[in-house]
Amino acid sequence: PLLHLELALGQCLRKGSIGAWNTISPYLGGVGVGSWMVSVLVSLYYNTVLTWVMWYFINSFQEPLPWSVCPLNENRTGLNEECYESTAVNYFWYRKTLNITPDVTESGTLQWWLILCLATCWAIVYLCTIRGIETTGKAIYVTAIFPYLVLTIFLIHGLTLPGATDGLTYLFTPNLNTLKNPRVWLDAATQIFFSLSLAFGGLIAFSSYNPPKNDCEKDAVTVAIVNSMTSLYASIPVFSILGFKATTGYWDCLDRNIISIINEFDLPEESIMRQNYTAWISSLNSSYPEKIAGLKLKSCDLQEFLDQSVSGTGLAFIIFTQAIILMPGSQAWAILFFIMLFSLGLSSMFGNIEGVFTPLLELQIVSKSIPKELLSGIICLICFLIALCFTLRSGSYWIDIFDSYAGSLPLLVIAFFEVIGVAYVYKIKRFSKDVKWMTGRKPNLYWQITWTFISPLLLLIVFVAFVTLQIQKPPSYAAWNPKYEGFPMKEEKVYPLWVLAICVLLAVLPCVCVPLVALFHLIKRMCRSKD
Repeated sequence: PLLHLELALGQCLRKGSIGAWNTISPYLGGVGVGSWMVSVLVSLYYNTVLTWVMWYFINSFQEPLPWSVCPLNENRTGLNEECYESTAVNYFWYRKTLNITPDVTESGTLQWWLILCLATCWAIVYLCTIRGIETTGKAIYVTAIFPYLVLTIFLIHGLTLPGATDGLTYLFTPNLNTLKNPRVWLDAATQIFFSLSLAFGGLIAFSSYNPPKNDCEKDAVTVAIVNSMTSLYASIPVFSILGFKATTGYWDCLDRNIISIINEFDLPEESIMRQNYTAWISSLNSSYPEKIAGLKLKSCDLQEFLDQSVSGTGLAFIIFTQAIILMPGSQAWAILFFIMLFSLGLSSMFGNIEGVFTPLLELQIVSKSIPKELLSGIICLICFLIALCFTLRSGSYWIDIFDSYAGSLPLLVIAFFEVIGVAYVYKIKRFSKDVKWMTGRKPNLYWQITWTFISPLLLLIVFVAFVTLQIQKPPSYAAWNPKYEGFPMKEEKVYPLWVLAICVLLAVLPCVCVPLVALFHLIKRMCRSKD
């Protein structure tokens, strides 16, 4: 329903986000301003992730892969201690890529390799959006279609790997305990907003270029179905490869235990195999419990290895890269994987940049004499300069803050006011007439009920749940600290007050635009009436 609403709104009013909401009511202009701000903030986030992808892509051409082996220590007398205590993959991510500080308050210096990658990424975005929709429309054919090709290749190969079945079983088996956790549903809500680019303003801007009589209802249903099917399709190769990684880790665990038992009891080689390991352990444990206890064997459970899967940057840069190392021809798979990620990130950037670009042209903030090419260049340059803070050694912590606060709560609030604005300010009856004029048919009962009641109610519930969870537990972050006693586990730290203030600012600033703009127009109207 939200997708249909935004597509219909942009197509009907022929304006970007700020212009569209100002047309509906000047009091709702803040909805457009808020979505514009979110587009800017999320663009900074997306392009920083692209920076990391580019860095990994460049390193994918080295043989062996840089994240597959630990380097020597400074004295060259042994392996680097930090790498040895964690893993080569973790070391490459946290030390060689981010060069991360152990605390968010320690900014550190700018990392030159990340600055170069960041500049290159913004240059590519500039070239693809140099003339707005004219160039973006051509570039999207490559960035949208290529990932499907790579996913299909990964799917075919992933299904042939040992453990793929276990990974897929893990994917499609519901975990009721997990489903009871409200955080899961909040993450799902945030994910669908990002996946469909809802409340960013980009959809309204893109649909404003549609023909006036375009069937926007059909577009909304098609895009929603294709989006969900794509997510499902992408999850199959991902979880088949994660299943392969979990199985390999499980086998390694068993093999280490088997070697320890064979050496302790002086048994013939290959007398204990993975297949009969459980039977041997049961037998030896009943006969020689003290000896078995003294070996301090690790608990090997495939389910535990499957549970180690993570999301976000950890999935792409740690878990998945670790799985790729184990695959035959790992270098080729790494190159393919990071090209695919770059294409996906780039196509996401197009919508965000359009959401930033179109309102600036509409509001005539800049002179019409300024060419589009120059305006695009200025936008990209300013974003690049702001994003330099993410190339600091503490940049990863700030990216997590942007992800958690700038791209979650504001989207819920903006989407809520979008639905309320159309349903109760513009009025459903009037909006339905506009949709009928465009599509040739009146929106059915489903659309009208969801726009009027169900969508705002669901958004309100998710918003209240989000705020409740934030209040219950002080916001914290996981720090990579080699001096932490539990290393290589991350150290859980609470944000200091000044960082917490920035978190609140990022979450509240786009939201507060809605009442502030409304208040501004109300005061303006009152002043005019007095005159």
